[in-house]
Amino acid sequence: MSQKVVINAEIYPGGREEPISQGYMRFSEQILEVGPMSEYKKQEGEKVIDAKGLLVIPGMIDIHIHGGHGIDFMDADPEKNVELSKKLLDEGVTSFFATTMTQEHDHITKAMEAIQVAKAKGANIEGVHLEGPFINEKKKGAQDPQYMGPANIDTFLKWHEASGNQIKLVTYAPELEGARKFEQVMIDRGIVPSVGHSDAVRKELLESAASHATHLYNGMRGLHHREAGVAGHALITEGLQVEIIADGIHIHPDMIKLAYLVKGAEGISLITDAMMAKGMENGEYELGGQKVIVVDGEARLENGSLAGSVLTLDQAFRNIMEFTGCSITEAVQMTSSNQAREFKLTQKGYLKPGKDADFVIMSPQLEVENTYRLGQSHK
Repeated sequence: MSQKVVINAEIYPGGREEPISQGYMRFSEQILEVGPMSEYKKQEGEKVIDAKGLLVIPGMIDIHIHGGHGIDFMDADPEKNVELSKKLLDEGVTSFFATTMTQEHDHITKAMEAIQVAKAKGANIEGVHLEGPFINEKKKGAQDPQYMGPANIDTFLKWHEASGNQIKLVTYAPELEGARKFEQVMIDRGIVPSVGHSDAVRKELLESAASHATHLYNGMRGLHHREAGVAGHALITEGLQVEIIADGIHIHPDMIKLAYLVKGAEGISLITDAMMAKGMENGEYELGGQKVIVVDGEARLENGSLAGSVLTLDQAFRNIMEFTGCSITEAVQMTSSNQAREFKLTQKGYLKPGKDADFVIMSPQLEVENTYRLGQSHK
């Protein structure tokens, strides 16, 4: 691939690092150099992209997405999965975890097989997030209760194999029978155990190995002044990473700010939890085989339960700044660097020499101008 260079940009390297206010970044498939314009020397034959007045941030990573643009990963259609991967570049997402739902077990197997063979031409499928079916019916949310129950390790290992051993994150209820053994099976394979759709009390959670919480506050035992519940445990447990759907619908902005004040930017991973209606008009859709009605940005089952979101990750990026007053540097941590760190995506999440050239060029209003994946321009 021919060499390119972005110049005159405000560059956010990722993590806690402060931005380079007037910087350049040279890249091909990987990043070659990053530095201030005072050190920039033009090289013959390279393409120059003048990003004066624009921001450059690491490509965003969505670890919890069920679908979008009329596509659901549970459709088990590799071609549609590839189509969705291209669409995600529009919102600055360069990597994601294809997320499954609680359904009939053979259907989950087919979804895993379709994810394995999908060779993304846009954002890259970095893994699978298995959300259910080993969850608690009392906190089912938009998941189908008829297929829920304690972990079946043989079934889980069959799914892991069907995915090409790509399962990286599992949402489960730690209070269910056999959970300790199941946690060990996950940990032995480098899979992150995530408490979610759980009615556990804190005493049960202190015995568990969960190091992540799926969509904080949603689908879990909430805060109570005599019992911290799942939400309280997730907030006060050091090192436990929490997901947040920052659409202002799933969680009131005040409660998002509370999480930010307690966990800090390093403890939060922004997700979309998007379903197939993302990027589509109001109407009737499906999520995991259940009918979903979407009206003005809210996706709900017929019984009124929230059913995923139609949020984009770039909107979550803007929202978290509005809701918490956090900096752009912190918003970058919450949309990219934290995910790369937690899931050992060693080539992602940072704009440093040797990392993949996955990055987003944003306007001063934080709108996506263009996305680059492995050095290739989306537009």
